[in-house]
Amino acid sequence: MREMIRLFLAVVIFSSVAGLVLAAVKSGTQERIELQQLQYVKGPAILLILEGCSNDPLKDRFKIKDGDTERSFFVGVFDGKPNTVAFESFGNGYGGEIGVIMAVNLDTDKIVGAGVTTHSETPGVGSRTQTDPAFREQFKGLPVKTTFKIKGDGGDIDAVSGATVSSMGVCAALTDSVDIYERLKADIKEKVKTVKP
Repeated sequence: MREMIRLFLAVVIFSSVAGLVLAAVKSGTQERIELQQLQYVKGPAILLILEGCSNDPLKDRFKIKDGDTERSFFVGVFDGKPNTVAFESFGNGYGGEIGVIMAVNLDTDKIVGAGVTTHSETPGVGSRTQTDPAFREQFKGLPVKTTFKIKGDGGDIDAVSGATVSSMGVCAALTDSVDIYERLKADIKEKVKTVKP
């Protein structure tokens, strides 16, 4: 019996120490992981949809608490004014969750651009929602009040051929983005004022 208690205590102590070490490593590397993900995963889509801005939107960013979620917003400076923000939301595709960045002009409430950041879609099929420029260009210039649905679903968006579910996932993410934008617009406008052109 004593041997079993000693073994149990050894396992508990080892597990506790291992848990503490893993928590410390995660805490110590969290910022670096976020920076790497921003630069190499989300960054290319952000820079693509904010092409032509005179600043570095990956550096000019801020966070806003939205309920239990903390959202990141990336600011684009156009014509000397920090008047465009990009942010990410998610929709369900064929292979899982699709991350979509949408940029909105705060003065006109129109979409400056949209792009897929992350996905698990089928290579060469659903993945084309990320790589097909014609699909991305459909969203440019649309008012945020637009209903984002593919034509087969009663909307105006042309789905990527063979990737209907993935296209619907992008539309769902954009619909969610509009909800986020409408809910946080006042806070976004206040935070944007802190960005120097």
